[in-house]
Amino acid sequence: MLAVIEHASRQIRVLGATAHPTASWVTQAAKNLVMDLEEASNSARFLIRDRDGKFPTLFDAVLADAGVQVLLTGVRIPRMNAIMERWIHSCRHELLDRTLIWNQQHLLHALREYEQFYNNHRPHQGIVNARPLHPLPPPATDQTVITHLDIRRRQRLGGILNEYYHAA
Repeated sequence: MLAVIEHASRQIRVLGATAHPTASWVTQAAKNLVMDLEEASNSARFLIRDRDGKFPTLFDAVLADAGVQVLLTGVRIPRMNAIMERWIHSCRHELLDRTLIWNQQHLLHALREYEQFYNNHRPHQGIVNARPLHPLPPPATDQTVITHLDIRRRQRLGGILNEYYHAA
């Protein structure tokens, strides 16, 4: 699986998954990322990546052409990219350890659902319990409003992920 995360907002983008990643597959994922960023009018200045041999020089060149500077993590220094490492841990713990994946199509479906859950619903302690794509709602201070809240649960991926929301 290849994914990138924006450090400031914690927004995740799953770029794809394959059983046999090759240099051409990774390069194509970089091209797709650049197109997605241009389409969203979003620009990235840096990309931190590990020193895996599956990242060819063409991967770095595609990003450099888009104005993104590629920084390599230090050898055996996982904290250098701690935000992405934390996402990998969360994805494994909250999704992959609880799901029997049948094939690549099922894996991509589960990853897209988790990406949407992570970006739109899951609160993040690192950014003051906000969600990456939604600001925090104003705090409820009126006691009558608090006691009459109607909270509903929506299950995703067969109950693996649960979203809670206020009923209208």
